[in-house]
Amino acid sequence: MSKKEVPSLVKDEKLIQKRREEMVKAAVSLFKKNGFHRTTTREIAKVSGFSIGTLYEYIRSKEDILYLVCDSIYDGVKWRLQQDIDSADSGIKGVEKAITAYFKVMDDMQDEVLVMYQEAKSLSDEALPYVLKKELEMTAIFERLLSQAVHKGDLDLNEKEIQAAAHNILIIGQMWTFRRWALQKIYTLEEYTKLQLQQLLHGIKGA
Repeated sequence: MSKKEVPSLVKDEKLIQKRREEMVKAAVSLFKKNGFHRTTTREIAKVSGFSIGTLYEYIRSKEDILYLVCDSIYDGVKWRLQQDIDSADSGIKGVEKAITAYFKVMDDMQDEVLVMYQEAKSLSDEALPYVLKKELEMTAIFERLLSQAVHKGDLDLNEKEIQAAAHNILIIGQMWTFRRWALQKIYTLEEYTKLQLQQLLHGIKGA
């Protein structure tokens, strides 16, 4: 599934990136407050700091902005996570470091992640499969780390168990955002991470 192209009347790639980053930041704040459908492109332009005419030089529709929001958030999460994983140990220590880093990213990007999952249903039929593919790419990162731990002898998992564990890690990290209204009254991020590491790794390590 290839990346969806969002046409622009502007040819300067650096300027396109800069303006679209401003749009994404503005859209996240407005989608969080009002939701996707009740937010107008005029409001996005105003919060972005430019006119509605300028906004339409970089996108065609509000749906384009939602796609850019989702794409930007996935890229941001993956990039930040990869910085820690690249230097992580292999085996169970590498899994622990990656989970800890992932939970930290979820904490830092709470608003963005919440908006993305709430509003992704409004993506076009063309854009949604690409965004879902990015979700599977995130899951694959943890599948790879768990497989390395299996090869090292730290874990005893078959292929389907590795896949299930990877999905569990992804959802448990997202839960810190989705249920923050409850969880963050009970735990600090460090406490939540330690608890989940204990429960996750005890469960998949066996004895």
